[in-house]
Amino acid sequence: MSSLIPRGPYTDDELRKLYPEGLELQLVQILMRHGERTPVSARFQNAGLHPFWPYCASVRQIKSTILGHNGDRNLPFNTLEWKRHLETFGDNDEPISATGPKGELDDICDMGALTDIGRKSTSELGMRLRQLYVDRLKFLPATINSTDFMYLRSTPVPRALESMQQAFMSLYPHSAREPDEKGRFPVPTILTRAPADETLYPNDGNCRRFSALSRAFAQRTADRWNTTEQMEYLNKLYSKWMPPNYPRVAVDSRPRLSGIMDTINATAAHGSATKLPKEFYDEKGKEIIEKIGVEEWFSGYKESREYRTLGIGGLLGDIVGRMVGTVEGAAEESAYELVRKAGQGHPKIKFGLSGCHDTTLAGALASLGAYDTDAWPPFTSHIAFEMFRKADVPPPPNTNSGKKSWWGTIFGSSVSGNGGSNGSSRRPITAMSPAERKDLEGYYVRVRYNDEPVTIPGCKKPGNHLEGDETFCTLTAFKEIVDKFTPHNWKQQCRENMDKPAFPPEGSEPAGY
Repeated sequence: MSSLIPRGPYTDDELRKLYPEGLELQLVQILMRHGERTPVSARFQNAGLHPFWPYCASVRQIKSTILGHNGDRNLPFNTLEWKRHLETFGDNDEPISATGPKGELDDICDMGALTDIGRKSTSELGMRLRQLYVDRLKFLPATINSTDFMYLRSTPVPRALESMQQAFMSLYPHSAREPDEKGRFPVPTILTRAPADETLYPNDGNCRRFSALSRAFAQRTADRWNTTEQMEYLNKLYSKWMPPNYPRVAVDSRPRLSGIMDTINATAAHGSATKLPKEFYDEKGKEIIEKIGVEEWFSGYKESREYRTLGIGGLLGDIVGRMVGTVEGAAEESAYELVRKAGQGHPKIKFGLSGCHDTTLAGALASLGAYDTDAWPPFTSHIAFEMFRKADVPPPPNTNSGKKSWWGTIFGSSVSGNGGSNGSSRRPITAMSPAERKDLEGYYVRVRYNDEPVTIPGCKKPGNHLEGDETFCTLTAFKEIVDKFTPHNWKQQCRENMDKPAFPPEGSEPAGY
C-alpha cells in the first residue's frame, strides 16, 4: 500500500472512548509524511518507465517575490508569475526539453517532486484534521485571525514544505480566516532549518556517527537477506530488468532494494502512463521488499540507544520539551519569540504541524517501541502526539515568570545566532526538582499513527498509564522514556565514538522503555 487509505471518521462511540470525559486536550503535535511524489531517481527505463512524469500542474503557476523597480529597497516587493519547463541531456549530451510519456512539455515533475495526487491527499489530511479538532472536538477555533497559536515547520525538502502547506490550507481555508484590524490575515510563520541543523528527519548527511551506524545496520541486513529464498523470489520477479553490471537484486545492489521499492511505490500511486510491468506489483514480492526495507532502515532504532539518540532523539526531545513547556505555562520572554503584540502576552500554543518524511515517522515510532509492522509508511501518513490534562488538575499559569515557555523550549533564551540556551524543558526528569516533577502529574500523552492509537511498552507498567487504558501514557513516564535518547549536544555526539562498535549487546537496549 503506497498511498494511504484513511480510515473513516470516528463514530460517536469511538470518539467518546478516544477522548474520554475527565481528560482535557491541551496540545497536539502532528508529524506528517509528504504526499505522493515521483521517484527520487530515474530507474527501469529499460522496462518502459518514462523518467519524467506529467503530474505537476503547479509548475504552470509559480510565483516568486521580486524587489520593486530599480531595486530600490523603499519600494514594495512584487510578484513574478511564471511557469517552468525542465531541460535535460539528449543522446549526445545536447540540451533538450524533458517531456512526458506522450511528449508533454507542461506539468513535468522534477525527481522526488510532490505530484497533483500528493497535493490532493495532503489537502484531504488537512480536512480530516479540521473535522476532528475543529468540528467534533472543538479543540481548535472554527475561524482564526492569526496563526499565533500554531507551530508550523518543515524540512528544507520542497515536497515536505508543500505538503504541510496543503494540509494547513485545508485545516484553515480562506473562508475560516478573519481579517485583522488592518483588513488582512497576517501571513503564517513557517519554521525551517539549515540542513546541518535539521532534526526533522534522520540527518545522516550531517552526522558522521549516525551515517556509520546506518551503514552498519544496512550491511547487516544485506548479510542476512541477500542469499535467502525470499531474495530469490524477488530476483525471479525483477532481475530481468536489472542493469548488466548488477544483474542480481540484493539489499545492496544497484539500484538498491530500497530504491526498487521507491520506484514501485511511486508508480503504484499514479496513472497508467507511468506503470512498471505487472511483476513489480506482485503482492508477495511487495511484502518481502517492504519487510527487508523496514529492517534495513529502522531496526537500528529498535535495538540501539545511540541510533535513536542521533537519528531521531533531537526531534522527540523537542516534542516532549514543548509538552513540558505547556505544563509550565509561562509566557515567552525570549527575544526569539515569533509574535509579541504591544500590550499583550504571547498566545498559548495549541497545535503543531510539521512536514517531514517516511523515515521521520517510522524512526519516531520505532524509537518508542511502537512500530510493530513490516509495512513501509504510506504517503501522507501522520503521527499525532496529543497531550491531555486531567480535568481536576489546575490549569497552568500564564505569567511572565522565570520559567521557560513553550516557545522558549524551541528557541532558548539566547538572542545570539549561535544559540546557547539552557533548555529548561529539555532537562532530563532526573535533573528536575521534586516540585517540577510534581507539576507533571495529571498529564497524559497519547500517540496515534494514521488515526490508530499505539501502545508504548514502557507505558504498560502499573502507574505509567491512565487506569484502564495503556495508550494514555503519563507525561512523566513518556518523558522518562524519551529522555534516555535525547541528545545533550547532537553535533558533538555526531563526532564521537567513531572507533566504537556499531551494535550494542543483543537485546540490551530495547526501544520504548
